[in-house]
Amino acid sequence: MPRLSLFKPEKGNDYTFQDRNISEMFQIGGTDAYIHKYVSPVDQGELNDASQPQLSGDSLNELAIQDMLLLENRDRKYEPDVYHTRVIYNVSDIDFDLSQFGLFLQNDQLFMTFHIKDIVEALGRKIMSGDVIELPHLKDDHSLDETDTEALKRYYVVEDVSRSAEGYSKTWWPHLYRVRVKGITDAQEFRDILGDKDENVSQKTRDKDIEINTAVVDQAESDAPQSGYNTKQLHVMPTDEEGKVALVTVDDDDLLTDTGHINVDKVYQTPQANGYLEGYLTGDGIPANGETYTAATTFPANPVVGMFVLRTDYAPNRLFRYDGKRFVKIEDNVRQTMTQSSTRNTQKTGFINNNNTTTLADGSSTTPERVALSKLLKPQADN
Repeated sequence: MPRLSLFKPEKGNDYTFQDRNISEMFQIGGTDAYIHKYVSPVDQGELNDASQPQLSGDSLNELAIQDMLLLENRDRKYEPDVYHTRVIYNVSDIDFDLSQFGLFLQNDQLFMTFHIKDIVEALGRKIMSGDVIELPHLKDDHSLDETDTEALKRYYVVEDVSRSAEGYSKTWWPHLYRVRVKGITDAQEFRDILGDKDENVSQKTRDKDIEINTAVVDQAESDAPQSGYNTKQLHVMPTDEEGKVALVTVDDDDLLTDTGHINVDKVYQTPQANGYLEGYLTGDGIPANGETYTAATTFPANPVVGMFVLRTDYAPNRLFRYDGKRFVKIEDNVRQTMTQSSTRNTQKTGFINNNNTTTLADGSSTTPERVALSKLLKPQADN
């Protein structure tokens, strides 16, 4: 008597019968799915970067990697033809979570099930990461934007593909793919599907995102025009070395009647420091209590105790006070807008907007001081 076994090393009639029934189940109970087939990265031409692969000709395929450092394909090419198949998945409610960091989508991932034989026959290969799935039954025919004449389409990008545990038959052969997908955004990767920025594409949100970001920046500029805080209206009581109130009296030896920076009704000495400079980028280069100061590129030849000098040849401008022996630094004029621009003087701005070049030791070669990580960290062959 032959040994009884459900498993057979070949896919015989039993496998074909069960696979045909499963495919029929998808045709009856499944929904349409349009597949935008990922082809390869876009041909970048000749690159002057030894760390990146030179992709052209036969090397441009779905297995090629555009950026070897980040392991991603930002510029993707999709076939113009759209492939039709059937899919089954569980429809779930889409919930948004409004937190302190903004509006987030809680369940933005779906798990879809495809019939292996049907999807391979449709695409000519198995479904893979990067393919985009369009579900026509999720189209929104009622847009709030009256200028949109087309229905709003719903696209999902494939992130992971595996064999479904429920897709194994009694003969131990798999019949189903379990695909993890995520809704696409108006990103660079999907320009081949959504179209260019200037085209009337219903799902395009980049212009609206830029408009929202600009409005947020404008409101921030209105609420806080500059860094730090305004200290001009705050009074600082000047003190001497013993901590007592520093007064200007007529018996001061260095007090002259023709001193230009001291008024005749002056009572207090100028403060030795600004007591309200705690914080990030709070100095404004203006003396406390509205004291007069001199803006110049050099110190005066005959300084008077308590006088302020703003050195405009410093970057940023620096405020000094003469204490009788030396010019003491009070503060730097560093208050500025916190919006990113090329005119800001912070160290972060100088790092991000660094367009300087450095001359190498040979005296003729130059290199930019700002270098992308993809060019700086070049992968080396490990033999």
